Amino acid sequence: MITGIILQIQEPAAIIGGEGEITLPILDLVMKGGSIMVILGVLSVIAFYIFFERLLVIGKARKQDKGFMNNIRNFILNGKLESAQALCLANNSPIGRMISKGLSRIGRPLNDISTAIENSGKLEISNLEKNVAGLATIAGAAPMLGFLGTVIGMIRAFYDMSMAGNNINIELLSQGIYQAMITTVGGLIVGIAAYIFYNILVSRVQSVVYTLEITATEFMDVLNEPAK
Repeated sequence: MITGIILQIQEPAAIIGGEGEITLPILDLVMKGGSIMVILGVLSVIAFYIFFERLLVIGKARKQDKGFMNNIRNFILNGKLESAQALCLANNSPIGRMISKGLSRIGRPLNDISTAIENSGKLEISNLEKNVAGLATIAGAAPMLGFLGTVIGMIRAFYDMSMAGNNINIELLSQGIYQAMITTVGGLIVGIAAYIFYNILVSRVQSVVYTLEITATEFMDVLNEPAK
């Protein structure tokens, strides 16, 4: 889709001999950035993949049955632990797996149960955060790669100038300057996108963390209630 976008450069009619326009495909501009743009392209694909894949996973984790803990509470107070475990397995969510771990420890000291739930919750959060750190890395590395491309482009421009002697012209310098400017823009675009993606995912993971903490507290409160 990006390759279909056209950058239109308007020039005065007095220069081009009448009204008109010169069009330059974005892909041609990207290619002028050299190998740095290939690396940035790969990083952008990785960033988009991580974002949408984690977005789906975290989205599923955030969904919860509002009556889940009420049902768990009723099963525990009525001594139906097997039914409570079956409900957790059917729920198939971080909350369900965390509560299932707590149910499997019933009969042990409350501190042991609390520790088991806490460890299970940490494991679930770790699974949700898988590859999210990669977005932070891309957000930091992409602008640096763009700056590297800028330096390489300027070196290329000055080298071409030194080799041209007295035959310096705009076309000769344009290749290095193109590379310098395009890699800068490319690095910033990829870095900004990855930074935004990272913060969106982190905020959603924090929402799941908050839900897990509340659920763990509710579960421990149930265990402290007197059995019927």
